[in-house]
Amino acid sequence: MLKQLTHAQVWVHDQDEALAFYTDKLRLELREDVTVPELGNFRWLSVGVPGQDDVAITLMAVPGPPVFEEETRAQIHALLAKGASGGLFFSTDDCRATYEELKGRGVEFLQEPTEQPYGIDAGFRDPSGNHFRMVQ
Repeated sequence: MLKQLTHAQVWVHDQDEALAFYTDKLRLELREDVTVPELGNFRWLSVGVPGQDDVAITLMAVPGPPVFEEETRAQIHALLAKGASGGLFFSTDDCRATYEELKGRGVEFLQEPTEQPYGIDAGFRDPSGNHFRMVQ
């Protein structure tokens, strides 16, 4: 029986750039940063929301062969660029204040805080093109 969700994965173009975005701009904390030389220097990199220790976001570089053919890798990069690859949803106590705070740190927003039937919602993206939502 499944017990707990521990990680959610997002594809990233550049793990160093992603780490800087998630820790400096979103203020998430580094959880794991391990490079495995035996697997071609595979890097396991994860971050998480401070205080929410049971879930982490894995920032996964899009692998080439032998995991993905170059054509498949290019297709994933193209989907990322279009914002069509996955997404995460964050909660906040004050969507408008968090919007101003993150915008001030250089986060690119695709939608300003907007009243929705379920709360106040805003959308932003990371440097790889992943689209995220935050809701109050």
